[in-house]
Amino acid sequence: MTPSARTDQRWADKPPDPRAWQGRKGRSRRAASAEQDRAAGGPDRRWVDLGDGRRARASVALKLLPRTRRIRAYLRWSDRGRSPARYLGEVEHSTRAGNLAEGWRLARDRGILAALDTAQASWAKTPAVRAVMRANKARDTGPEKRIRSLLHKAGLRYRVNTRPLARLRRTADVVFPTARVAVFVDGCYWHGCPEHYRPARANEQFWREKIDGNRARDRETDQLLVSAGWTVVRIWEHESPAEAAERIKGFVRNSTTPPDENVPSAVRTGVIVSPNSYR
Repeated sequence: MTPSARTDQRWADKPPDPRAWQGRKGRSRRAASAEQDRAAGGPDRRWVDLGDGRRARASVALKLLPRTRRIRAYLRWSDRGRSPARYLGEVEHSTRAGNLAEGWRLARDRGILAALDTAQASWAKTPAVRAVMRANKARDTGPEKRIRSLLHKAGLRYRVNTRPLARLRRTADVVFPTARVAVFVDGCYWHGCPEHYRPARANEQFWREKIDGNRARDRETDQLLVSAGWTVVRIWEHESPAEAAERIKGFVRNSTTPPDENVPSAVRTGVIVSPNSYR
């Protein structure tokens, strides 16, 4: 943008046209995501690095300051239940598309965005596989939402995507702090479901080590939580949400009753661990 163009867009006498910053009312989440993809230059250019090998898909948000008639751009993303935001700067285009694109440019210039993967550095075999893997959600999956909805309707209140133990960097999908019950809804592929997991044909060794590592981490998490007095409920994503919710409700509502020593630590395909019956 040239200096003269910027001067023309400063809206000194009146607020900017709402089309310069407001999104279209009634648009779907898919349409909003597509708008961000276009402004960023593609879905692969919207990632921020969270550390520990984790990434999050970001979006540029536009906010009008009525007093100064300025439009500010912010970069927002989600990280374990929090929604961090980073101020990028003022934008002065006459269209929302132009201001979103300017916001993404500012984010790239400030080094906030994660570097693009290259075919050589990526573990994915093809760009298509890479896109599919990135589309897999780390939280708020369909099974998680259905189970949470049933629990909420039953009158139970809980925390979502939080650490059962503050000192332990392990996040459970649903947590009942008072009852000390931690629920994990595990994806069939990523956690090696015995019914639905099928080994990858491409990059076989990499994926075998990846899934084996996830399984080992799950077992370690169970042991650490149980040692701290927690009940751990693991549910496969293919299980009936209604049955899973009923099982969770039983553990939460009976949390003050000593567990039966004769109850096995594994029930059906979902591994359920109680503090006094862990093996």
